[in-house]
Amino acid sequence: MKISKKVEEAINKQINAEIYSAYLYLGMSARFTELNLKGMANWLYVQAQEEMTHAMKFYRFNLERGGHAKLPAIEGVRDDWKTPLEMFEAAYEHEQKVSAMINNIVDIALAERDHASASMLTWFVDEQVEEEANASEIADKLKLIGESKEGLFMLDKELSTRVFVDSTLPAGGAQA
Repeated sequence: MKISKKVEEAINKQINAEIYSAYLYLGMSARFTELNLKGMANWLYVQAQEEMTHAMKFYRFNLERGGHAKLPAIEGVRDDWKTPLEMFEAAYEHEQKVSAMINNIVDIALAERDHASASMLTWFVDEQVEEEANASEIADKLKLIGESKEGLFMLDKELSTRVFVDSTLPAGGAQA
């Protein structure tokens, strides 16, 4: 069954939102690099890569279902963050907005009786729980650290260990 116009439209908006997310996190990564917090820069760089894979998962799904990919311009992101806490609080707020957008697509898919889209979207609903939890946890740690430079550097070191793993691929890592 071909994807409905309403679901197609919502998915196209989500593709834009996911690419915007990648752009946002890449901008934050650059700012952390400027602040010489390379672990936090790494964590957000990996997050940017992850967001691009999410965009591509939506993109491929839309086309596989006979939809039309509409790709409008990506909105610019701010580059004047002052503190790590400010950035991770913004990341958490952003992830909450993305979750709401995905939940809205689920609602549209269910209203359209588009079970294939609803099934695919379950992966994103679950993923967003993790996305929100990760950003919130880092923001909470930064609140606990407060003004402690030692604590900030310990967290920076912890975040430097994150590596990109394409979670959109099936088990075994081979692209279908």
